[in-house]
Amino acid sequence: MKPTDNYYKQREINCLSRINAMLLDLPPMTKEFINGISEFTSPLTRLNYVYDIRIFFDYLVKNVYKSKVIEELTLSDAESVDLSDFENFLSYLSLYEINGKQETCNERAKSRKLATVRAFYKYFYNKGKIKSNTVSKIAMPKLHDKEIIRLEINEVVKLLNLADSGDKFSKRQQEYHKNTKIRDVAILTLFLGTGIRNSELVGLNVEDINFEEMSFAVTRKGGNRTILYFNDEVSNALTQWIAKRNTLKDLPEDEKALFLSLQNKRISVRTIQELVKKYAKIIAPLKKITPHKLRSTFGTNLYRETNDIYLVADFLGHSDVNTTKKHYAASSEDIRRKAIKSVKLRED
Repeated sequence: MKPTDNYYKQREINCLSRINAMLLDLPPMTKEFINGISEFTSPLTRLNYVYDIRIFFDYLVKNVYKSKVIEELTLSDAESVDLSDFENFLSYLSLYEINGKQETCNERAKSRKLATVRAFYKYFYNKGKIKSNTVSKIAMPKLHDKEIIRLEINEVVKLLNLADSGDKFSKRQQEYHKNTKIRDVAILTLFLGTGIRNSELVGLNVEDINFEEMSFAVTRKGGNRTILYFNDEVSNALTQWIAKRNTLKDLPEDEKALFLSLQNKRISVRTIQELVKKYAKIIAPLKKITPHKLRSTFGTNLYRETNDIYLVADFLGHSDVNTTKKHYAASSEDIRRKAIKSVKLRED
């Protein structure tokens, strides 16, 4: 099987390879922890855990066990870390250096890293290999609600019109745009018309699209396959792109990816991020629009039309409807504003 035939399988292989390479430079207890959680976590989750644990161990050898290198840290060393050291670790994350690069963490990044460290200690505490779980006493950082950024209806129209015409680009950009506009319109329309995730879109193969049923199969978080449906606008955009795709020169017969780069290879997550940014910064320069914000735009529009938060959660693939409620609370404000205008105190 070609690596591009199954995007998710290849991503899993890449994550596992990266994990194995990083574990060589970390204490043996790290591998024990990662292996111990492998049955109920994805390779991508475990890779992020390894990144976070490495940062924590790097903090320890720089600030607590200065006579050691990371590989020499033991479970006994980890157990001896006291409450103030964990508190200092959170402060350290505001600005730290690793591998010669300065990094910063906002409150959400700090929360994720602390959650990883807590999972690490909980694992060994539950196995009886450490007697205390001091880090569990550290409160998780308070997370402030993020501003919901999305496109309004008129901005959606402008975005798709720009992708279709390219009339606001420079002459050089317009030459490039001639080769990508049908693909780009299809990508943007799919985001805005179905709420698909960036990684899900990248992973689509041509065979996943069913025009008779107006649906497509997508691999969601956790590896579950789900059927999503699309409307006529999405169907038209996809039909045009697939027709264009079938005329591409030098396209390998065994290339299954739906969306391709100009090199006729499966398009990357990063390329799509840049693609969205290119169009959005022209039509909404004050908004930082990403593929995820296009997904939010779909969710908002669906909620405005249906007022059904459970339906929105299902479309977006949220396992917890509270996640959906949290992200689309602002839509409730829109509905209330619209509803109050219907209340009449006097006849006109």
